[in-house]
Amino acid sequence: MPSVIVVGGQWGDEGKGSIIAYLALHDEPEIIARGGVGTNAGHSVVINGKKYAVRQLPTGFMQTKARLLVGAGVLVDPEVFFYELEHLKDFNVAERVGIDYRCAIIEPKHKEMDRKNDYLHGTIGTTGSGCGPANADRVMRVAKQAKDIKELEPYLTDVAAEVNDALDEGALVLVEGTQGFGLSLYYGTYPYVTSKDTTASAVASDVGIGPTRVDDVIVVFKSFPTRVGAGPFPTEMPMEEADRLGLIEYGTVTGRRRRVRWFDFEMARYAARINGATMLAVTMLDKYDKEAFGITDYDKLPGKAKEFIEEIEERVGVPVCLIKTGPELEHIIDLRENI
Repeated sequence: MPSVIVVGGQWGDEGKGSIIAYLALHDEPEIIARGGVGTNAGHSVVINGKKYAVRQLPTGFMQTKARLLVGAGVLVDPEVFFYELEHLKDFNVAERVGIDYRCAIIEPKHKEMDRKNDYLHGTIGTTGSGCGPANADRVMRVAKQAKDIKELEPYLTDVAAEVNDALDEGALVLVEGTQGFGLSLYYGTYPYVTSKDTTASAVASDVGIGPTRVDDVIVVFKSFPTRVGAGPFPTEMPMEEADRLGLIEYGTVTGRRRRVRWFDFEMARYAARINGATMLAVTMLDKYDKEAFGITDYDKLPGKAKEFIEEIEERVGVPVCLIKTGPELEHIIDLRENI
């Protein structure tokens, strides 16, 4: 069975959580591992009309058969971790989760530094979750690791070993990224970026997978890209236009209103190339064409929606295999058998 990496192709908020949740339930991976930065990224999932938001644990938590892992490259905030264990107790996550013992720890001092730093919180517009300062300490080799926190001891593991053992045994491994391509420390709109790379290569490294062990990379795009915080955002539409189109969203972590722009095909192509995309996912198609809401058969999509998907495929050069047409898990078109 393959390893599959899911990453964002824009500025985060692409709807990765809904795609990951679908894959978790439909494909039934034995392991779901989270890469990415840390608690500055929130993924939201709607299950039976109830919204769940996670910042630390894998978004595929609802697949109760899966082992849930947090890779060594991910920053861990013990306060957030234990809150989510309680918040998601109906899904029995406490008995299934493992944190790599090498994860760096976000301490209260990091969050305070993040929120009080005028440049980080004011100019750059960070979430204030302490990720940047914690990663800085990691680079300076002074950060605490998960193995140094007594309360985390029952959950510690070697994530890289678990993931590679699973792949050796033919198990399906689903790897989640966080943020989006435009927020990559290397390839994003620097300095208005997050504190590390966010591409599929980095996410693979976060959980200990070598490049030859990655079978598929799914890059997620939203029909109307959004961004929280400061920084360049070409083709941004005025808030009045976003209001008129019903594009009103708020950040999962910050609660700040998201900026909205028109779809950028050139950026999407570049993001797909750098991430090595084998397939694309498009979310919120129903925002682009309201008549597409809830449709689960591609042939039944209205013309406007179909033309948009076909233009993405033609201009990006990668097939669109997953299409979200609404907020619920079942609002999806799965075309993977066609490739």
